[in-house]
Amino acid sequence: MEEATTATEWLEGRNVPKVSIYGVPFSRMSMDETMEYLTNVIEAKRPSQIITANPIMVMMGLEDAGFHRMLREADLVVPDGAGVVWAAGHIGYPVKERVPGFDLLHRLFLEGEERGWSAYLLGTSQEVIDEAAAKLQAQYPGTRIAGTHHGFFGEKEDPEVIARIRAARPHMLFVARSATTQEPWITRYKQELGVPLIMGVGGSFDIIAGRLKRAPIFMQKLRLEWFYRLLQQPSRFRRMLVLPQFALKVIRDKEKVTKPYEPR
Repeated sequence: MEEATTATEWLEGRNVPKVSIYGVPFSRMSMDETMEYLTNVIEAKRPSQIITANPIMVMMGLEDAGFHRMLREADLVVPDGAGVVWAAGHIGYPVKERVPGFDLLHRLFLEGEERGWSAYLLGTSQEVIDEAAAKLQAQYPGTRIAGTHHGFFGEKEDPEVIARIRAARPHMLFVARSATTQEPWITRYKQELGVPLIMGVGGSFDIIAGRLKRAPIFMQKLRLEWFYRLLQQPSRFRRMLVLPQFALKVIRDKEKVTKPYEPR
């Protein structure tokens, strides 16, 4: 209890540096600073939603006021997409570095080994999620996998899924569902789930399970990870068209990007 109180006090005294991009409050913290923050989030045992956001999500928010509200009200939004990092620098409020959700997941598992944390994996097919769980458990044996569940369920099954997660009492919940379902589902049930850290991880489980490959380091450094994924999944072409649209919008709106968001 004393450790949780200390973590709570640390969080309450912490002023997270942020930059507003079309009303979305992106953290400007480095990966190490983000890890320190999230470690205290977990130790404080307060349900928190962490969003690893990219330009596509920002653009979705500009088209959907409800989605934008969800982004604004998340406990922490980190700059996952290279386009967000570029935009922050372009408008004169640079973030320290990109904080990819995939790397953040692995850092949390590594920290969990020292602190005895447990994690629940939710999303994609049961076969893929179990393969990902087995590989993560082998790589980080000190972080216990508290349970897994596929992501193909509807609103009627929500109570059963939530009950399973609550019964497992994990420190971390990682969710990989569709872009339109993942974050809204977390937002809707964050308090009911009662998990200290809840984070959407997109296609991370497919990469961990070996179904997809992550971009080589040189492509990550060139901020071309999105292009490598497109080569593996050509069906994402229409979705990727949003990236140049976002860049053009930021260039055109440079003086307005940081202004408060006005819902349509």
